[in-house]
Amino acid sequence: MKLISWNVNGIRAAITHGFMDVFNELEADVFCLQETKVQADQVTLDLPGYYQYWSYAQRKGYSGTAIFTKVKPIAVTEGLGVAELDQEGRLLTAEFADYYVVCCYTPNSQPKLKRLAFRQTWDAAFLNYINQLNTRKPVIFCGDLNVAHEEIDLKNPKTNHHNAGFSDEERADFTKLLQSGYTDTFRYLYPEQGGIYSWWSYRFHARDTNAGWRIDYFVTSDSLQSKIKDAQILTDIYGSDHCPVELDFAN
Repeated sequence: MKLISWNVNGIRAAITHGFMDVFNELEADVFCLQETKVQADQVTLDLPGYYQYWSYAQRKGYSGTAIFTKVKPIAVTEGLGVAELDQEGRLLTAEFADYYVVCCYTPNSQPKLKRLAFRQTWDAAFLNYINQLNTRKPVIFCGDLNVAHEEIDLKNPKTNHHNAGFSDEERADFTKLLQSGYTDTFRYLYPEQGGIYSWWSYRFHARDTNAGWRIDYFVTSDSLQSKIKDAQILTDIYGSDHCPVELDFAN
């Protein structure tokens, strides 16, 4: 089974930059999107053979997630079940027979970490949420998690220390999550692989110089480690400031 996750930084913009060609070429069994930036009446995708599920932010042109899947889920739910965290369309959960697939767009802490408190509230609620799911069946979660976990996960760790996405608090929260029984699939398979990133700022020609960050992930319950076949970061695919990430998984 192939799963793809991609922060498209606006699905309408991505469509004008070849999204459908990428979607058709990748032929994923499950395709998750973050930062769709649309409302229900603003985009229609013709995806034969796929069931489509969308979660929209209350604020127009902001956030949003989607899951497209060849197999119809048992159930699909939105949000964490925490009212103050569920206004931005940041979470979709699809339940399948043997596991859950969770598409997540984690809040950015923003410049000067002005939204760090909200972000940490999210991190705690998200961990509680996936832990509850994990008591019932294993979890595969993916998306733009807005954190570079270790120094190997970004080009310039020293100059970005304490910036959003590389603060001590965010990194510690992600460490806590992994230590709670979850596997960062890319780092599990490629523990020493540096220089491969999933996001580059549009400023300063960052993608041209590969001054990037690895902030897009597939993470699984530890119990699924034996089923992880490969995890890739598809750096040759354009159309957003992020590239897609892939998980190849044995059913």
